[in-house]
Amino acid sequence: MLAFNLSTRCLAIAFGSAALCLSGGLVASATEFDSATIAIDKTLAAKVPAAIASRGVLTVGSDTTYPPAEFLGGADGMTPMGIDVDLAEAIARTLGLRLSFVTAQFDSILPAIGPKYDLGISAFTITKARYGAVDFVSYFNAGKQWAVQAGNPSHFDPANPCGAKVGVQVASTSEKLVIGLSDKCIAAGKPAISLVALSKQTDIITRLVNGAVDATMNGSTNIGYAVKQTEGKLQTLGGISEPSPNGIAIAKGNTEWATLIADTLNKLIADGTYARVLSAWGSDSAAVAKAEVNPVVPEE
Repeated sequence: MLAFNLSTRCLAIAFGSAALCLSGGLVASATEFDSATIAIDKTLAAKVPAAIASRGVLTVGSDTTYPPAEFLGGADGMTPMGIDVDLAEAIARTLGLRLSFVTAQFDSILPAIGPKYDLGISAFTITKARYGAVDFVSYFNAGKQWAVQAGNPSHFDPANPCGAKVGVQVASTSEKLVIGLSDKCIAAGKPAISLVALSKQTDIITRLVNGAVDATMNGSTNIGYAVKQTEGKLQTLGGISEPSPNGIAIAKGNTEWATLIADTLNKLIADGTYARVLSAWGSDSAAVAKAEVNPVVPEE
């Protein structure tokens, strides 16, 4: 299994009874970004929906297995950390709320926006299919990236993935893309891709390090971070493709709440808070100039 052990500030990848502890470690955002300095914006706070304002808590659902967007760390290994956590904290403080950042399985989050969570912040790629279930506020740009073991011992070719064993996260846009590639292989009379779909991206990275899969595709920020943390065990392959915005998920049709979240993010962009969060996690290149409600996205 793969575990984030921040008590020793390392990324441990277990190989049976053995473990690899990487010296670089995961960098806790608290050393780079301090949300305590963020002041309440009274104008924005006055627009918080009454049900949320009355309890004083912003509840966010997230799959905390996707560094550097979100993962569990800290001395107890259970503290949410990452880009999305810091941005959620900044949003909550600006609106005069406390943050409850709740760990959930990725594919369970969108159906629970509204009844269970005020927001879903989990590096969701905005797609037209997802617009059928929720609204989005764009806040981040990311593309897709392949990763393989260093040296590519399986000789994986992104241009010809037919017959390869590929790891993806369940219900992710990467899973859909790889299934599409596999369908094209079959249509061309070639072997299908052997898909290994797991609920946690960290488990896929572990399998790739172990050689149990030939490659993985995922968001470029996550892949780049995994390559960095495994210090020579993995490498990216090919360029970044399928560039698209990530979005904060909001209950479908709740336009006023979506607009308030966009306005809050744009305040954080304007005052530099947003840039400091992304810089703390080495993700400056993924920044957006403006948060938008339900931006137009390409056809799938």
